[in-house]
Order: sequence, then C-alpha cells, then structure tokens
Amino acid sequence: MTSSKILGLICASSCLFFCSPASLSAQQLHNLIVGYSSVSASFLPLWMAKETKIFNRNGLDVQMVFFNTGTTAVMALLSGNSPVSHTAGSGIVNSRLGGSDSVLILGGTVSLDWWLLSRPEIKSAVQLKGGSVAISSFGSSSDFVARFALRKLGLDPEKDVILVPAGSPAIRQAAMEGGRVQATVHVHPSTFIAQKKGFNLLADVAALGLAYQHTGVATTQKFIKENPAVVKAYVKSQVEAVHRLKTDRESGIRVLAKYMGGIKDRDILEKSYDLAVADNMLPRKQYPTLEGIKTILDFVAPKDARAAKASPEDFVDMRFVKELDQSGFVDSLYSGSR
Repeated sequence: MTSSKILGLICASSCLFFCSPASLSAQQLHNLIVGYSSVSASFLPLWMAKETKIFNRNGLDVQMVFFNTGTTAVMALLSGNSPVSHTAGSGIVNSRLGGSDSVLILGGTVSLDWWLLSRPEIKSAVQLKGGSVAISSFGSSSDFVARFALRKLGLDPEKDVILVPAGSPAIRQAAMEGGRVQATVHVHPSTFIAQKKGFNLLADVAALGLAYQHTGVATTQKFIKENPAVVKAYVKSQVEAVHRLKTDRESGIRVLAKYMGGIKDRDILEKSYDLAVADNMLPRKQYPTLEGIKTILDFVAPKDARAAKASPEDFVDMRFVKELDQSGFVDSLYSGSR
C-alpha cells in the first residue's frame, strides 16, 4: 500500500492507535501501523517479525507502511499516522533538535553498511569531480554517508559535486543507470546488484568502522506515555526477531528475497543477509548506540549550534530494552546457541 493511500486510511481510523496501558491481551490483537523508510537489509527485523508472526504472539497486529524517504517517515511518525517507525537515526536527531518529542527506543542497525558507487566510465574519485551524486534526501543517512565518503576520497561535497535528493534506492539506481547522476550511495543488497551490473565501487564506508546510529526504531514520548504496553510489546518483538534472524538463516534469506522484490541471485542474498545480521551491525541486545548518535551530532554541529550542546542521551528512551535485558530475557534466548 502506498504512503498516500495509507495516510488517508489512518486519518479515518486513528482510534486504532489508542491501546490500554495495561498488559496486552493475548485474545485481542492491538492494531499498530509501523512505517519504514527504505528497502534494504537493515529492515529485516521488521519484516521477519511480521512474516513469522512474532508481532501476533506479542499481542500486536502490525500493518507496515513504506515511506519513500526518511523525511516522510519522520513526518508520519510525528503526526501520529505511524506511531512507530523504522528509520535513520539522523532523521530522529534532526527532528528532535527541531523541537519534536521523537526518540529512538531500539538500535536496529548500529553501524554503516553503505557503498559509494559510480557509473562504469567513472573509475576514480577524480573523474567524479563536477558530477552529481544521488542521495535520498537532505539530512538523511544517505546524505551523511555521501558527504563522509566524498571527503574520504579527497572531494569537497559542497564544491566538487552536486548532491541530488532523488528518493529510494531503486530511483537512485535508475538515475545512475540513465546518466542523470554519476554516482549514488547504496546499502546491501542494492550494492551487490549495482556492482554486478558493472557499476564501480568507489568507497566501502562500512569498512571504515565508523560508529553510527543507522536504522533504528523510533516513536514519540507522547505515544510512550499513552501506550507503554504497546511499546513494551514492540521492543520484545524486535529482540525476538533479531534472535530469529541470527538462528534461522534460511527463513531470513527467504524473507529478504521477498521484500527485496524477489531477488533470485543466491549469492547476493547470502552476502547481504550475513552482513546485515552480524553482531557489529545488528546487536543482540538492541540498545541504540550513543556513540553513533554522537557521530551524527558532530556532523550536524557546524551548521546547527543546538547539536553542539546536545547529549546523545537526549535522543533515546532505553527503559524498555534495558528492562528486557536486565530481566535476563535476551540472554535466555541465546542460552542454547554457541
């Protein structure tokens, strides 16, 4: 379902979001619309929880809504149209700096898994000078990654190239294939797909090991206050989905193939999956990374004085994942695994 259609539906049925603060009933599922902002392996926990009915077992009936950019996903989150969203940490940081009550409740992917890729005729950073680089939107993770990678290659993203906000990975890839831009940034498996088509890898940002709060799970303080049982159930579902991803590779690969448009290349699927579920990318205990949020704040600070004064702790609410961790639940999931 498209974001435009779902927004109309949600406005007409906002009563779905008002759940009792008491424990969720095992007999009646509570409806929850959850947004996600891109199509990549970073969203595997959401897809896995949906496909394996983990949400249902925790009392939730989750309807997933795809938003073409992180900016749109954050707007839907703040409006209450999708009160929980899987989206980039940078969008939540920018939103909260602007005065919103959005917070990250789960870490999701806590490191960068991006590549900067160029058209076949552009084999070096020097050849990219004067060209255009597609990102999803300004202020997004793709914007941060593109600027970071370009600087690592010796290019000034403000002077040497033109950054073009183009939307989703598929749209960015089409723009590069059509020659409208000379390069773009991708996450897996879009990286491997583009590489097999002959596009060049200019920078593997993931290999640089930079701490970064990438695709986390966010909500608002208002929603937490009104629906603590829903948030608690959602956090538990995410942790269980991460465990399933780490212990059931074949099911995870099938889910990845389904949501990535039915990719049939087994090599691409396996590489993408294994990178996405590695502990350095997708931690078992799912705390948002404060160090990764600081990376975002440091990046924003030269243009926004509020970022220089902010603390990473201002952008998270870890009470639910901390409670789950301290109860021994997370460790118990892995007690039988190596």
